[in-house]
Amino acid sequence: MEPRDLSSHTVYRAGRGVEEVARDLGLDPASLVKLSSNENPHGPSPKAVEAIRESADGVHRYPKTAHVDLTAKLADRHGVTPEQVWLTPSADAALDYLARAVIEPGQRVLTPTPGFAYYPMSARYHHGEVDEYVLSKAEDFAQTPETVLDHYEGQRIVYVTSPHNPTGSEMSVDDLRTVAEETDDDTLVVYDEAYIHFSDSPSAINVVDERDDVAVVRTFSKAYGLAGTRLGYAVVPDAWADAYARINTPFAVTVPTLAAGLAALDDEEHVTKTVESAQWAREYLHEHLDARTWESGGNFVLCEVGDASAVADACQHRGVIVRDCSSFGLHECIRVTCGTHEETERAVETINEVLAEVSVA
Repeated sequence: MEPRDLSSHTVYRAGRGVEEVARDLGLDPASLVKLSSNENPHGPSPKAVEAIRESADGVHRYPKTAHVDLTAKLADRHGVTPEQVWLTPSADAALDYLARAVIEPGQRVLTPTPGFAYYPMSARYHHGEVDEYVLSKAEDFAQTPETVLDHYEGQRIVYVTSPHNPTGSEMSVDDLRTVAEETDDDTLVVYDEAYIHFSDSPSAINVVDERDDVAVVRTFSKAYGLAGTRLGYAVVPDAWADAYARINTPFAVTVPTLAAGLAALDDEEHVTKTVESAQWAREYLHEHLDARTWESGGNFVLCEVGDASAVADACQHRGVIVRDCSSFGLHECIRVTCGTHEETERAVETINEVLAEVSVA
């Protein structure tokens, strides 16, 4: 027996982990700085850690109550009904749930390139077809309505990421409204806000209440530091919110994860520290890297370094792990996550040393 033909499916290439690199290079894991996966350098919310510990005794029960509590808390925070909040085991799963709810086999979606590989992956899992719109480096990866609409041909879903990974560019909420207004009534615009906490721009959740063709995706992985627990959610139009019960995997989000999410929402001090640290690191990278960088609304900065694979590999051998963006089609760029002050300063020093050696060679 063979699985179905998966040859058209994009492979998601995650940033390399500390243990993996340390093992391959014979280095001490404690000596490495990992700035390749846009994780929170300050770790998880301390309140979330304590909540995970306290929830451990209850993992023999299905997470019914905690699911209701977190859904209600998010709904209250965003000014929507609980039915509009779809809790999912990661923002990736939220994208999957939306695809389950919307895509019929053979329908097309429109995704950004460069962009998050899971948009096309999720569509293809549900037998959708994929078209792309290009965010051009020559235009500093600008996200305008025309960028999207020039490639729009009635696709069932249009994906927008703001702030965008890996470039850091943003699409304003007004421009999102324009995209939604100019696309067909049966086209869903999915607005991915994974990095919204690090941006000065407002959320698009208010647009969801204005229209029945926009959904917003959020994650707890970044600002809340809960990447390892896998927790995300979508905020969807009230008109079709009840679809969740028909496409949700039973008890998909675990008891410890729900407890962590509830506690993390109350830890404003941790989020503030994380955001302020990222803002400092972004400016430090812009000011001190001997490379072209792009303005970013996320907790990372895209840098043009020439041969991205060679530079990333050389940095890795020096104990600094950055993201080679060749998998995004940006063979001349690396992406550097905003670390702590110490991590960011070390990363800049290391990258500059590597670039100096490359230029001399």
